[in-house]
Amino acid sequence: MGDVAKDLAAGTVGGAAQLICGHPFDTIKVKLQSQPAPLPGQPLKYAGAMDAVRQTLAAEGPRGLYKGMGAPLATVAAFNAVLFSVRGQMEALLRSEPGAPLTVNQQIVCGAGAGVAVSILACPTELIKCRLQAQSALAGSGSASVAVKYGGPMDVARHVLRSEGGVKGLFKGLVPTMAREVPGNAAMFGVYEALKQYLAGGQDTSKLGRGSLMLAGGLAGGAFWISVYPTDVVKSVIQVDDYKNPKYSGSINAFRKILASEGVKGLYKGFGPAMARSVPANAACFLAYEVTRSSLG
Repeated sequence: MGDVAKDLAAGTVGGAAQLICGHPFDTIKVKLQSQPAPLPGQPLKYAGAMDAVRQTLAAEGPRGLYKGMGAPLATVAAFNAVLFSVRGQMEALLRSEPGAPLTVNQQIVCGAGAGVAVSILACPTELIKCRLQAQSALAGSGSASVAVKYGGPMDVARHVLRSEGGVKGLFKGLVPTMAREVPGNAAMFGVYEALKQYLAGGQDTSKLGRGSLMLAGGLAGGAFWISVYPTDVVKSVIQVDDYKNPKYSGSINAFRKILASEGVKGLYKGFGPAMARSVPANAACFLAYEVTRSSLG
């Protein structure tokens, strides 16, 4: 079994583990990010993460926390397969000889390269997921976009293709998606390798136990969001913005408007759920990847 095939298989297993562990947290993150600013004197729809969980469970039941999972579930194999296989191929290019360990800086380069590749796949997937997750948060906001009720991932895709410029509409938010994935994955893989080498006491990390791999993976996932979270907020508001009556003209405009109306705090809406999701989800992802990759030889 070739190295690419092994990375594809291991990445698929890792991505599935990540999604199952993390999607409810992601739903709450998007709801907090996309809720509209209240009228003067009116409270926000959600007072915080726990309030969003309570309201979601009351209105939609436990299934509401997994809303929008169809799109990432359908593409999780491809997404993580691309992420880990591109990273693996870049590792092979950077190695001085087969099997030689890479430095942390080289892993950062590998992560950035993988981030470029996955951005193309992530953008339409994220758009569909965010539309489904955000529609209940936008309900009652008076936005024209909530007049459209999506029945599922394919319904979102059909609507965008029919009414929002065809295939181009599915890539709305590509610039902030890439601005998230490239530095985010550079940070994640760099921190992951640095922590593994620290825990192993050197560059040979092959003997690390599962607990160490989970610790390194969880903290690496946290590093991803710490490095790029405001970019993710901009991406989310652009992707759920109304096509016919847009509130934002682009990424920079969205950044400025959020900063002007809500301050720096507005760029970190949903940060708590994102971090709460990232640590266990990425611990599961990296452990599943490493165990599967090792079992394949």
